[in-house]
Formats: sequence, C-alpha cells, structure tokens
Amino acid sequence: MTDVGYSYLDELNDIQRQAATALDGPVMVIAGPGSGKTRVLTYRIAHMINLGVNPGNILSLTFTNKAAREMKDRIERVVGPKAQRVWAGTFHSLFARILRVEAHKIGYPNDFTIYDTDDTKSVITEIITQMNLDKKVYAPGVVRSRISAAKSNLITPKAYLANEELMAYDKMARRPLIHVIYEKYAAKCMRAGAMDFDDLLLQMFRLLYQNPDQVRDKYQMQFKYLMVDEFQDTNYLQYEILKLLTVYPGSKNNICIVGDDAQSIYSFRGATIENILQFENDFPDLQTYKLEQNYRSTQFIVEAANEVINHNKRQIQKKIWTDRIEGNKIKIIKASTETEEGKRVADTIIEQKNRHNLQNKEIAILYRTNGQSRIFEEQLRRHNILYRVYGGLSFYARKEVKDLIAYMRLTINDKDDEALKRVINYPRRGIGESTIENISKLADDNNMSMWEVLTKIDFNQRSRKSIGDFVQLIHAFKAKAAKSNAYEIADYIARNSGIIELLKADKSVEGLGRLENITSLLDGIKEFVDDDEIQVGEEMNTDKSLSTFLQTISLMTDADTKEENPDTVTLMSVHSAKGLEFKSVFVVGLEENLFPSFMALAEGNQVDEERRLFYVAITRAEELLCLTYAHSRYQYGNMRFNDPSRFLEEISDRNLDSIISIHKKPEFPEPKILGNFKPLGSKKPMLSVNVDDFVAANPNDIKPGMEVIHLKFGQGKVMSVDERLVASIVFDGLDENQEKRIMLQFAKLQIVT
Repeated sequence: MTDVGYSYLDELNDIQRQAATALDGPVMVIAGPGSGKTRVLTYRIAHMINLGVNPGNILSLTFTNKAAREMKDRIERVVGPKAQRVWAGTFHSLFARILRVEAHKIGYPNDFTIYDTDDTKSVITEIITQMNLDKKVYAPGVVRSRISAAKSNLITPKAYLANEELMAYDKMARRPLIHVIYEKYAAKCMRAGAMDFDDLLLQMFRLLYQNPDQVRDKYQMQFKYLMVDEFQDTNYLQYEILKLLTVYPGSKNNICIVGDDAQSIYSFRGATIENILQFENDFPDLQTYKLEQNYRSTQFIVEAANEVINHNKRQIQKKIWTDRIEGNKIKIIKASTETEEGKRVADTIIEQKNRHNLQNKEIAILYRTNGQSRIFEEQLRRHNILYRVYGGLSFYARKEVKDLIAYMRLTINDKDDEALKRVINYPRRGIGESTIENISKLADDNNMSMWEVLTKIDFNQRSRKSIGDFVQLIHAFKAKAAKSNAYEIADYIARNSGIIELLKADKSVEGLGRLENITSLLDGIKEFVDDDEIQVGEEMNTDKSLSTFLQTISLMTDADTKEENPDTVTLMSVHSAKGLEFKSVFVVGLEENLFPSFMALAEGNQVDEERRLFYVAITRAEELLCLTYAHSRYQYGNMRFNDPSRFLEEISDRNLDSIISIHKKPEFPEPKILGNFKPLGSKKPMLSVNVDDFVAANPNDIKPGMEVIHLKFGQGKVMSVDERLVASIVFDGLDENQEKRIMLQFAKLQIVT
C-alpha cells in the first residue's frame, strides 16, 4: 500500500511513522516503555481504513476490553463512525463472539453458558466429593489451576494422561488422579453446555482445527489484517490460534504484533516469552521496528532501566533513550527495619509534596507482594496521607486477614457476634447457614450473645458435635491468651483454627497470595511484640497483649471508613502497575529473597523474569524514582537479615543521588591503625580493617560504650544493650544521631575499643 499524505501521521516520529504505515506482510513492533505505542496502534488501523481496508476485515486483539474501547474511540476521531466496525477486543471476548455463531459445529449449543472461577471450583469440588478424595490433598483451587495450565498449553484430558512429565509431577505431589478429575470436568461442562474462560480459547482452537473448510477458511478470509497488542503476554494456545488464522497457502501473513520482551512478566498466568523471541523464526520475511525513544521518563531513570535489563541474556536488543536530560538522580533509601523503611518512605513523600508541589495521585508505592502493603498503609495513616490500594483491598480489609482477626476478636471478647458468625463455620466444620440463623434468633429472643447460646443450649444430634468442637476450640484459645503475648496466641490461633492448613493446600497464585497476607499479619504482630514501645492512639504503651494489638489496628482501620478521595497515593504490586505512570515512584522491599523472590532464586531461569519485573517497576516513574530496602524484616515470625537486591548493584553510581556500595564488601587497605590522625571534618580516628581478617566478637561481649565495626554500616558506638541482646548503635557513616537496633545474635560486630 502507498503512504500518501495524511496529517495525523505528522504527529509521529520517523520510526513510529514507519511502523504505522508498514501494512503488508508480517510486522513486529518492539515498543519500549513510554514510547507512544498506543498512538502507533491507533494510527496504524486508521491508516488502513483511510487506504480502503474494510474495517470488518481488521482483527485487533488487546488484553483488556477497556483498551479496545479506547482504541476504537481514538480511531473514530480520525476516520469517523466506521471505526466501530473493527473487530477489537480481548482474545476471550472476540472468540466468544465467534463461538456464539459456530459452537454447534463442535458439539456445544450456540447459547452456551460461560462458567466463572466460582462455577468452575464448584463443579470440581462436586467431582472431588463424588470420587471420595481428600479435599486437603485435592484442593479445588489447586486442581483448577492444573486444569487451566493444561488447557493454556493445548493439553486435552487424553493428552494429559499420555504426558509422562505431568503424570509424574502429580504422583510426586500425591495427586495422581488429577487427569481423571480433568476428564470428568470436561465431560460435565460439555453435558451442561458450558465453557470456562480457558475453554473460550481451547474450543476456538478446536473449532478452527477440526473445521478447515467450513470455518477456518471463512475466518481466514474475513480477518485479512491481524494486530496483537502486548504480544509478549500471550500463551502457547493463543499463538497457535493466531497461526491458524494467519498461516495458510496463499496468505500474505498480514499480522502485526506489538510488545516488548523486556516487559514479559506474566509467566505465572501461562504467558511465554518464547512467542515474541521466536516470532522471526515463524515469519522469516518479518519487518521489525523498534520504538526506542522514551517520552515518559528522565535520562537517569531511562539509563538505569537499560543498565538493569542488559543483564538478561535472552532478549531482543534495543537501547531506550530520551531527550529529557534534566531531572533528579535516583534516590536510594537504606533502612534498618521494614518499619523504618515505611517511615522513611512516608517522610520522603511529604518532602516531595512540599519541594516538588506533587499531588498524592502523582505518587505510587510499588511492591513485589501484596502482603507488603501493611507497613506502608500504617505509616501513611500515621502521617495522615490519603492512599488507596490499587487492584485489591486495603490490607486489613482482605478476607483472610479479617477471618484471622475475627478469631482473635472472639478469643478476647466472646460477646462479639459478628466475629463469631464469621468464623463459626470457617474453615468448614459442618455448621450450616440455617443453624447459624437459628443461633442468632435464639440470641435475640433471649437477650443473649450467640456465644452464650452455644454454651447453654443443647443442640440436636446433627449439630451437637460440630458446635461442641468449635466451643472447645475457642476455650483453648482463651486459655492460651491468658498466658501468652499477642504473637504467641495469634500464631497459635492461625495454626489451630485450620486457616493456615487450608490456605497452604491451595497452590494457586491467589492461594499463595492469601497465605502471604496471613504471614504478613503474623509478622506485624511479632514486630508489635518485639518493639519496646507501641503507640496506641495518642499514648505510648508497653502492653504486648492481643487485646492491645487489636485496639491498635482498630484505630488504624478507622481510616478505611472515610469517603473516597481521588487525590490519593497509590499502593500496588508491580504486576498491577504495568501500563501506568506516575511522576514519583517508590519501589520498595528491594532485598534478596523478596525482590527477586525466593521462588525465582530457587529456579534460576526465573531470575530474568524478576529482572523484567524490576524494569517495569522503575520505568513507571516520570521524574522521581526512589528505591528502598530494609536490612532486616520479619518473615514467618522471625527477624531475617537480608542482602540488598542484586538489581540495585546493576545500576551505576552516575545515576544515583549518592555513591553507595550495595553488595560489595568494603575495600579496606592492609590492617593498621592510623593513630590519632583526624582528616578534615572527621569526628573520629579513621580505622582500616582487612575484611579477610575481620573477626566477629561474641554477642555477650558487646557492652555499652564500645566502639564496634559492622561490615555494612561501618564504625559505630554502642549506646545500649537490652536483656534480649538487642543493641542500639550510632554508626558514623549514617544519619547523625540515628540509632540502629541490631540483634547481636545475628549481627557480626568486631570490637574496636
């Protein structure tokens, strides 16, 4: 097709214009962050229509229906109402539209039902029950995830049974009958005339594959031009469908994929980076255009992003650049604990708002796991900074957190009817809704609490044992609470209530996230117990009881009842942040085993995806970027000491606001004391120690007043040591008069004097 003069093309830079006007044959557009991808996509389709392509012959696949609607609206501003005839939408929505017409050809009714996740779990649960399988082993969520993964990889029930690797994995996991459940599930769906979300893809493939003459030819002829956005996030099955529509005798292979391999971060959902890395192998006459100019971020941020991603070996080579050469260097916040990290982030937000005149909505805090939001929510509340948790609930509003807290509330106050109703049958113990309603009515009629009804009324044989077991359980919690601190009883409740066991059984991404939130809650309680003083309202309190903890969080969570305010700081996981941008971004928790995650470190090939995730995080920032980490944080009830993330070391000093040493050990000259010589501005004699000769002292030998050396923090003075061997130390190289609390049992300190 010929490129004639169209004014809208003048809005594009040279490479964007080339990508928008290369309409024939296979095209790959590698779109770096902030490179104007949406404009290129919009004008490319508008240009096709202006050159005479029928809008109904264009299939544009996006990853959200919102993106498709916005794209159509923008195209309409250029070409008018005919833009609405473009087939634009998600894989699922557009394939469902085709299946509504063609499903009868593969044995489904055209008005088939679409099962959501709850429907799917319900059917799977019914099958597990009928097979008399242990639901703790064959957890419905786990089984659903296995079936979903199989479908995404084009594995039918019969193929599943024939796959030795899958069968061996299930046998090792003590779930050898998943293939039977899969087969029964597929049969039930077929009988019910129902498809789940994965079936909308699998059955679309089956429709095209099994009907080459009647159906495949029809849609190959209709969709003369295919465009796929976010191609790096497609899975194996989606790509196979695209090839069925594109690759056939006489085809011009008019497929355009748009994406960025450096932003491929959804392998846990089944996406495979191989699709974009190997695309050229499937289409040798491919035209490739690289959108490398970043219009979003300043030079320091862009250069840091390039430095980080260059450590990944398997990638499509590109160099992102920007002409925004003015700006602030990247700030690093080193904190001794996660609480200090939260405080310093909140303080920095206040400083940025004052110095740069930022609104709350221009600021985002990004974390690797949702459980990390707790500490930042607490600190933002204390500073009266409005926020919202994006893509999820506020930490204390999450179901699993509320469930565990309800057990705690009931333990402290058995008259708390709302807490009792929440947990009396969670985890399930055979107390049905009608029984709970009867208990509530008896309580109202007799002016009693529901707990009093449970302990004073004799129930029928069917309910007696379940209710008796529940009452006995709460009595055990009460007895434990009477002689335990908040963490001890909270941990005891979490384990003995069955909540942890239930969540551990669910190996899905969502299940792991819920378990992570429970762990984060327990870690917060552990920190509450270990702190010397806890603020309750306006007062300081040293009471470490569960009652005091519940009072503390109830005062915090009152903020949740305030009206929604559009000017709020955004808290979100990095996965949720993809596609968004903010003037100021804080990427927090940058420690080994957290970001990159411990699961990625266990599987070496996953570290590259963690690095891509970090790349996505830092490229959300337009002007200000702050990277933070804590030397220690509570994990699973224990204080863990962590190394800074390897990703921090990959950023060169020229892009940072201060020269720091992340992983490298301090380089000291040969051991010698420089006497009493004091360099200009120095407060203490300079001390040089050879790292190889460094000898850590016995923790019991560390006393107040001593000068000590720490390999990360340098030289400092011990101000105090408490009975738990937690020392308060002022280090010379850190903020003046800022004491760090260090557990001597784990820290390595060398005594100087």
